[in-house]
Amino acid sequence: MSSPSPAPVGQPAWTIQRWTRASAVCAGAAVPLLAVLFLGPLWLQAGTVDRLTTLFIYVILAVMWNALAGYAGLVSIGHQAFFGLGAYAMVRLADAGLGPYPALLLGAVLVALVAVPLAAFMLRLQGGEFAIGMWVVAALAHLCVNLDSLVQGETGTSMIALQQYAAGERRAYTYWAALAAMAGLCGAVFLLLRSKVGTAAQAIRDNETAAISIGVRVVAVKRLVFVLSAFGCALAGGLWLATSISFQPKTYFSVQWTAYMIFMVLVGGIGTMEGPILGALLFFAVETWWGGQGVAYLIGLGAVAMLFALFLPKGIWGAVQQRWDLHLLSAGYRVRAREPHTDLHSIG
Repeated sequence: MSSPSPAPVGQPAWTIQRWTRASAVCAGAAVPLLAVLFLGPLWLQAGTVDRLTTLFIYVILAVMWNALAGYAGLVSIGHQAFFGLGAYAMVRLADAGLGPYPALLLGAVLVALVAVPLAAFMLRLQGGEFAIGMWVVAALAHLCVNLDSLVQGETGTSMIALQQYAAGERRAYTYWAALAAMAGLCGAVFLLLRSKVGTAAQAIRDNETAAISIGVRVVAVKRLVFVLSAFGCALAGGLWLATSISFQPKTYFSVQWTAYMIFMVLVGGIGTMEGPILGALLFFAVETWWGGQGVAYLIGLGAVAMLFALFLPKGIWGAVQQRWDLHLLSAGYRVRAREPHTDLHSIG
């Protein structure tokens, strides 16, 4: 194969790209798509609005877990801790007199603040130690919430404050809150990954020792991603409470939430921006069609996740990128030769 033509004098032989044609088209299409979705409660049936709200929550959970595991290399099996604490904080703040939707946001902020000192301990752990440590944190959080007399143990309580809204209003407000949270968090992760912090996070994931050797502030970067992930999962927990109204600790602190996150990210494509969104869409479709199968449904999810981990470790979108070099949400850098159609290397 012939080598690229020499670059003009004074110009480098290679150029750095942040956007591809496909990613520019995708970014342009995102705005009208969000506008259409924003109008959803005005023309969609109530059941469809509820299902879309669920989908938005699944996307949030997948993107948050992928930010932590796929980019910072911190695999957690206890992220239900933040999901449950987000719902619990919303219950507590609403009981104190705050409106339910302000309580939803403030509750997530409080959980993120709790995650800051928690990170000081958890980020000392590596690999499997961190994963198990997060599971222990989730179990402890569950036990502590059960001690609250307001919650009444596993009996749980209800978000009575939501009853001030008519059913249609509550459905629309929760839908818009979930849509805004999904768009905001996906945008935040995207911008973070396109920044120096995102590049540092990927360097830590690939080789933490090498990242330290070139001056990457490993603990600070991990802490930022950890706290962001905690905030997003807490927001998702509050949104789920707004859709279901009732709060039972055993439901919100169940490990199934982290299992869902792992499934969506593994199937869609870990370490990509597009993968978790695709995984959430696939999981949502599977749940819609086969979610009523009970134990068989859960066994099937586990089997599929295991097969993907063994035979398609990069997930569906990872395989698509490897085969066709397609980037719809280009969060990294692409080094290209100046000669057209000569793509040397892609990062991120």
